Amino acid sequence: EQVLFTMPGERVNLPDFGTAVSQLIFSPGQPELVSATQFLIQGALQQWLGSLIQVQAVQVAVEDATLNVTIHYVQKQTQQLQIARFTR
Repeated sequence: EQVLFTMPGERVNLPDFGTAVSQLIFSPGQPELVSATQFLIQGALQQWLGSLIQVQAVQVAVEDATLNVTIHYVQKQTQQLQIARFTR
């Protein structure tokens, strides 16, 4: 959740940490924007949490000023599939 909703530049010692996903809340849910956001999220998760998880799928939907993000990932330590859902 911290990786998703932290804006790049928000952390002093980690200026590249985070994504700009929060800006999508009021954007129209165009397919191109949704696809780009999915790749952005997957890249950020691999960069910052790649030693802990393996991302299987990222789904993004914007509906009526609500951002829904669903992430399917495998915890590397336990090899268990997990699903995380975030709404803003």
